[in-house]
Amino acid sequence: MTELAGLKPQHFLWEVRDRIATIRLNRPERKNPLTFDSYAELRHTFRALVYASDVDVVVLAPNGGNFCSGGDVHDIIGPLVGMDMKGLLAFTRMTGDLVKAMIGCGKPVIAAVDGICVGAGAILAMASDLRLATPQAKCAFLFTRVGLAGCDMGACAMLPRLIGQGRAAELLYTGRVMGAEEGQAWGFWNALHDADALEAEALALARRLAAGPVFAHGITKTQLNQEWNMGLEQAIEAEAQAQAICMQTRDFERAYRAFVAREKPVFQGD
Repeated sequence: MTELAGLKPQHFLWEVRDRIATIRLNRPERKNPLTFDSYAELRHTFRALVYASDVDVVVLAPNGGNFCSGGDVHDIIGPLVGMDMKGLLAFTRMTGDLVKAMIGCGKPVIAAVDGICVGAGAILAMASDLRLATPQAKCAFLFTRVGLAGCDMGACAMLPRLIGQGRAAELLYTGRVMGAEEGQAWGFWNALHDADALEAEALALARRLAAGPVFAHGITKTQLNQEWNMGLEQAIEAEAQAQAICMQTRDFERAYRAFVAREKPVFQGD
């Protein structure tokens, strides 16, 4: 295990407080686009989170009133036009690896979205476990608008599971903006909050998760993702094994003893 509180990334802002890591892309003057370097550094960070002993929850936060405007037109899209197939595939695999790292990091990830959330930014929100937004949030999977397919970074697998096949197809074919209220009605956003309350609400949710049985939360995240590829019988057996593992934790015993004593359990993550 390692500690990540002292991490000093070069391409995004990072803060750890009360076992909650907050990540902000740090180019607010451009609505926080991603670059080759920030993609790679985010992927590396989420991979490291698997072994982090001082982080239980991650919040992806906005910066300057916007979440993320996707891949930078000049720093990414321009160079991609001149790459050969080998270089292009290396890039698309790297971006997909970021989603896999988010899914596999073992920690709940909360996206707190304000303003622009498009392209790869929409993917970051989609790949998070929970999504909060402001009424001003504008989310678009706009890959077709730059001449690409909608099947980017797992969108064709994940988005239909969140909002349904027909709705996902419409967004991925047209690249249109999904309004905040529409996204909440469809189940993409868990809740909407005013801009001045968004981060406080995201951190309150993060603290609630961090105060819970965090080992068991990691198991929940694993099962939510692995059971996509299971039949019902496999899923029930996998959950039986997962729950038996959780029953060996001290947090399970703490919850029992607190119930007997009519007290609120204090979980410690072991």
